[in-house]
Amino acid sequence: MSALQSRSEIRDVVVIGSGAGGATVAHVLTDLGIHVTLLEAGPMLDPYQEFKEHDWPYSYDHRGAEDGGRRYFGTGKPFGFFATTSGGWELDGEPYTVADDTKDFWWFRSRIVGGRTNHYGRMSFRFADYDLKPRDRDGLGWNWPISYDDLSPYYDKAEQFIGVVGSHEGLRSAPDGLFHDPPPPKAHELLIQRASYKMGIPCIPNRRAVITRSINGRPVCHYCGQCGRGCRAGSNYSASQTQVFPALETGRLELIDMAMAREIVTDEAGLVNGVVYVDKRSGQERRLSCRVLVLAASACESARLLLNSKSSYHPDGVANSSGMVGRYLMDTVGYDIGGTVPAFEGMPRYNSDGAGGSHLYMPWWGLDRENELGFPRGYHIEIGGGYQMPSVGMFGGAASRAGYGSAIKEQAYRDYGTQISFAGRGEMIPNEASYCEIDPTVVDRYGIPVLRFHFKWSDYELNQAKHMNSVFSELITSMGGTPHPPGRRDADGISIGGSIIHEVGAVRMGDHPRESVLNQFCQAHDTRNLFVCDAGSFVSNPDKNPTLTINALAWRASDYLANEMRRGVL
Repeated sequence: MSALQSRSEIRDVVVIGSGAGGATVAHVLTDLGIHVTLLEAGPMLDPYQEFKEHDWPYSYDHRGAEDGGRRYFGTGKPFGFFATTSGGWELDGEPYTVADDTKDFWWFRSRIVGGRTNHYGRMSFRFADYDLKPRDRDGLGWNWPISYDDLSPYYDKAEQFIGVVGSHEGLRSAPDGLFHDPPPPKAHELLIQRASYKMGIPCIPNRRAVITRSINGRPVCHYCGQCGRGCRAGSNYSASQTQVFPALETGRLELIDMAMAREIVTDEAGLVNGVVYVDKRSGQERRLSCRVLVLAASACESARLLLNSKSSYHPDGVANSSGMVGRYLMDTVGYDIGGTVPAFEGMPRYNSDGAGGSHLYMPWWGLDRENELGFPRGYHIEIGGGYQMPSVGMFGGAASRAGYGSAIKEQAYRDYGTQISFAGRGEMIPNEASYCEIDPTVVDRYGIPVLRFHFKWSDYELNQAKHMNSVFSELITSMGGTPHPPGRRDADGISIGGSIIHEVGAVRMGDHPRESVLNQFCQAHDTRNLFVCDAGSFVSNPDKNPTLTINALAWRASDYLANEMRRGVL
């Protein structure tokens, strides 16, 4: 397909957000010959400066202390000093609020080219067939307007392009894909696997966006164990390296960083004809005209922009005739427990870093048993432990028990590697009490009204967390270990809403314009030249991490968008 236009004042396609969704759109469309302008609210990324997978805490003066160097540098990072993000839970001058009916809600904003893909766990799971038809399963929530057969070819495309390790297991709850060979299990994972099998829980090779064979010029993982960070080699999936930078090389991608989108502009017929943004460096307001607009700013940020874009045609915000923008916000149910397993004391030391993170995980095993379990849907289990590079807080609190000198060294040596952990990641059922809206009185430093969050876990999620506690405790005790109290949670013993950073929904797709914002191709019912290609389009939030599905949905929407442009419809 030839380029639809040269550089002129009217862009072919403007994409807001450069994470998994926006980067996929930019990659697919530029590959098809379409010019794309990509707006990102954060700065450009230099992997050789930002990605520090081979740097260690001991090589810095602060030695990793004080929340990623907060005391030493004056500022810290939410995931430690080496995390690649210019954002976080709190952004200077960019607040959000939490409603009085909500205990707490955390909203993470990455604010850097590539978004959250620069610093995430790279879990890459396909949704199962039943995940896309949840109402047929238990009468709760809504069905997606697409089936697994509709999405499967785009899972194939995404997996082949970004690279995902895994194994073929034939489990309905964990659909097989086009995998690279997985790295072998670590020693502590084999013990965990043995315990899980005794409890009837599958424990299989993890599906992660880390390559074990070279693709697209990217080298195989060199097993430095730091895959949660960005990788200078590009051996894991970061949207910046894998998609944005190659798209720039085509000459068909224009990237504008430090661009804070303020408002979507529409014409008298209600169609999008541009976007207004604030240049963060100069503080000046600018406008881009476009034929097509794609929102990929994250579920909540996209909802915010739609709600703040009102006109006579769109009095309640663009694409919001249904009143569904911002509604039925979901996050992943999270619960975690660690434990000390004496069987690991005194084991020979070896490098168990591998590909970083866990090489095994446990997919949901309770399919069709939810009635007896006391909650609908399910969860998977992620595993932690081993002889990874020691970090702040390692050694099981040896310092508090042994004091100093040789005693603390001996205690640390015994404790090192004896700590394991389990983290449950489960499905939240959409509910009316969980949504985001525009705060009527608070604006950010750019004068843009901010989001106010309402959020509530239902008894379904609370019961699910109780089940996680029971299963994790049994796994640890069956290995002869001692469970520790759960990690970060709220007063009800469950993760704080938003803290897992898997917020989805708020701009959901569906068959009926009265009940949804988007159609099956992530295209707005009300505004045919507007697409939303982030997790805002999700109808439900299955127990699988959302990134791979964001990739697949964005790829599918991009193919549709390109075809509509060829036909002259857009």
